[in-house]
Amino acid sequence: MQSPLDTFVLEMGAGSQAAMSAVLFCMMFAVALGLKIGDFAFIKRSPIYYFAGLFGQLLILPLLTLALCFLVTPHPGVALGMLLIASCPGGNVSNILVLLSRGNTALSVSLTATSSLLAAFVTPVAILFWTSIYPPTAQMLNDIDLDVMQFLLQTSLVLALPLILGMLIAHYFPIQANHIRRPLVIFASLLLTLIIVITVFKAGELIITVGGAIVGIVAIHNALAFLSGYSLGSLVRADKASKRALTIEVGIQNSGLGIVIIISQLGGVGAAAAVAGLWGVWHILAGILLVSFFRLLDKL
Repeated sequence: MQSPLDTFVLEMGAGSQAAMSAVLFCMMFAVALGLKIGDFAFIKRSPIYYFAGLFGQLLILPLLTLALCFLVTPHPGVALGMLLIASCPGGNVSNILVLLSRGNTALSVSLTATSSLLAAFVTPVAILFWTSIYPPTAQMLNDIDLDVMQFLLQTSLVLALPLILGMLIAHYFPIQANHIRRPLVIFASLLLTLIIVITVFKAGELIITVGGAIVGIVAIHNALAFLSGYSLGSLVRADKASKRALTIEVGIQNSGLGIVIIISQLGGVGAAAAVAGLWGVWHILAGILLVSFFRLLDKL
């Protein structure tokens, strides 16, 4: 008997793939317009903290995710969603959470800027690499007949082209870039929020049916992400503010980007989309709770 996880496919209607690609283009373009040399200044000031965060985002989180998949053996679609989220860059909301937690915002901005810049080149390769190591996800991608070269080319192009275009405009036309950046960031953020809400809504029946398993594994996965960031901060003997920044930066991932990739490039695998959608809701709630905990510690 087939599980609902086997049969659910997330479909957004006619032209959804083109629409998702357009959303992705808009999001990366908005990010690129705001990238400045100053965003990377923390690399020189304290490189060990910076590279600890980068190491946590690019290697430690995917490795922990892979270990969790082997340990709990989730449904292949759920594992695909977990590994895909772990391969995505950090989310921009992390900067706000770090600020509210009285963390090191300069470190947070540097890490977010770097992960966004690397996303066009690292994310597609990372998705294929980590999913190929876990046999059930490797088999799932084989079953949906994923064209590896097409996936790499299309995803990299959709991510890299707006990134390069935005950086060029920001460099040569800084005043104009500054004028359009804020409304574009708001527009892109609203679109991504809408996508997450629609995803959770469309996957509502699936989440109700097998929700306990998915919510539980998303919560554990996200907790591991926060814990790995905190542990890395402790390992490099970071100060309190930098340790908070590392905790939040590794724990907050761009789930909206993950959903767009699932819909536009991976055939809308429903279980993976449900994981990405729930992650998008959960990591904000968990992040707010973590900020509240940090603020409470400051009062003690």
